[in-house]
Amino acid sequence: MLSTITIKAARDEDVPVLGKFGADLMALHHQWDPERFIPTGTGTEASYARWLGSQLEKSEVVVLAAEQDEMIVGYAYASVEGYDYMALRKPAGVIHDLFVEPEKRSQGIGRMLLEAAVAALKERGANLIVLSTAHRNEAAQRLFAAAGFRPTMVEMTLDVKA
Repeated sequence: MLSTITIKAARDEDVPVLGKFGADLMALHHQWDPERFIPTGTGTEASYARWLGSQLEKSEVVVLAAEQDEMIVGYAYASVEGYDYMALRKPAGVIHDLFVEPEKRSQGIGRMLLEAAVAALKERGANLIVLSTAHRNEAAQRLFAAAGFRPTMVEMTLDVKA
């Protein structure tokens, strides 16, 4: 029997597992490029959980949880933001985090989270939606391209050694 996947607004009781997933997302990025991405530490999970918990009631923020068999298996964090002159960007919805547990990938959960985040940002008035993805995260790039996202910027890093 196939289990049902539900995308829902995250609640306070979901925050501890979302904090773990946020730390897992950080660790994955650090693994891809330890010179660019910050490492996790002993307090990362709790700090990420506190941050996401502080965002739940903000009207311009979207925190979604993917639930399967009464377990949280992924999340998305996004917000509607104003002009960002450093990014040369007009007001937009910004998808900051999209994460699915490794064992649960390739089941459409990431696509469902992405679609729900886009819909929620549109409901909040976003006419443009942007996101960033790690250069080495080819699976996510395929997902985003399939959803209609197009490349617009390339971040480049120079490691300056003393």
